[in-house]
Amino acid sequence: MGDTDHAGRVEESKSQNPKSRFLLYRACRESFQPATMETPSPKHTCLKLQLKEAQQPIYVKGTWFESRFDLSITDGLNAWICHASEEQVRDRAAQWDQPVSEYVALAERYLGFQHPDSAYGFADAGDGHKRLSWTFEKEGTKLEWRWKCQPSPNSKQTTAAVLDFLMDANVGLSEEVVRKTQSFERLKVEAEKCLAQSEKLTNEKIEFESAIYAKFLGVLNSKKAKLRELRDKISKQEIAGKLPEEEEASSDQTEPFVNIDEKSEDESLKDLPVTSKDVPRTRSRVLRILQYTTILSCVARYGYEHEYVAIHLKENREVIQELHHIVHPTKNFE
Repeated sequence: MGDTDHAGRVEESKSQNPKSRFLLYRACRESFQPATMETPSPKHTCLKLQLKEAQQPIYVKGTWFESRFDLSITDGLNAWICHASEEQVRDRAAQWDQPVSEYVALAERYLGFQHPDSAYGFADAGDGHKRLSWTFEKEGTKLEWRWKCQPSPNSKQTTAAVLDFLMDANVGLSEEVVRKTQSFERLKVEAEKCLAQSEKLTNEKIEFESAIYAKFLGVLNSKKAKLRELRDKISKQEIAGKLPEEEEASSDQTEPFVNIDEKSEDESLKDLPVTSKDVPRTRSRVLRILQYTTILSCVARYGYEHEYVAIHLKENREVIQELHHIVHPTKNFE
């Protein structure tokens, strides 16, 4: 029994070769190992530095990490490099009482673009070395940072790397300019379409308002014409109805209104000579009789609710009532 178990364990250990055991171990380790965060990619800059003491500019290419940076400098013929390690950057930052990230960001700021208020220098430091320096102000104090650069072991390769970076940057900028130009052209076309649509809508609005206004004027003029026709028709009817009604009213009113005293008065008036003073009195009397006759004709035609009748009823109600009884003795005056 024991021999059989021992033989089975031996066969099982033989079946698992070293490669499979290593793969199993690595899988277990990766499953229990915490995931590491990806390090951010470095930034790249290139500065065309024009120095006062030099006739030709130099090019400073910088590669910026979180806690260190690398510099590649060339004047087209010779090249220099500077590898600022994390320890060196930490020591420099401690000397200036700055965090490492702030020190790297400030160096990138002054070596990424040339500041006119900063004094740059690239002086000899012996044995072919160069010392790159720049100044800046902090809290009213002018400070200077300096980094020593050693000759590049391969100047051509370093210069070619700087030129390749500049060419790639130039190509990227050209592509960006093309994209921006195309985007601008598209926006320009869209703006022109919007402008044309706006002008079209404005013209349609003006045409619509003009058409509506013309229709409104036509309707208004037709209404005015109809009102004028109705007014003329009513005035003609009133004028046509005045004469027969005046004759009827005068024939009906002669006998009731005239008594013996009035006859004698009229006969006495006939004997008197007519003067110019009596003409207005006679004219006003005739006009009053015509007015009352017109009122009665309106009453007979339209009733007492007519506007013309209602106005004169308020002013001469008693006289009109008396005339009504004379003309219509059987009807009551309401």
